[in-house]
Amino acid sequence: LVNQLPEANLTLLRHLFGVLHHIEQNSGVNQMNAFNLALCIAPNMLWLPSPTGPEEESRSTKKVALLVQFLIENSGEIFGGDIASLF
Repeated sequence: LVNQLPEANLTLLRHLFGVLHHIEQNSGVNQMNAFNLALCIAPNMLWLPSPTGPEEESRSTKKVALLVQFLIENSGEIFGGDIASLF
């Protein structure tokens, strides 16, 4: 799916997840592992198109957080092994 994205979107995602991966690599110092980062970032990345109740929003946020955590943990394989070289 990543390869089907427009080039601008892919570049943005590579840089975003490059930064998140870099932060996660220093989790011993900053306490921000992939799970914690995902919980902070997920609500700002994807959301439901129409207002729903709190339970549905909570479920949706958890799903997005799991996706973001997966993308952080596997960013090298998903976005290319040179993701660290973006800095």
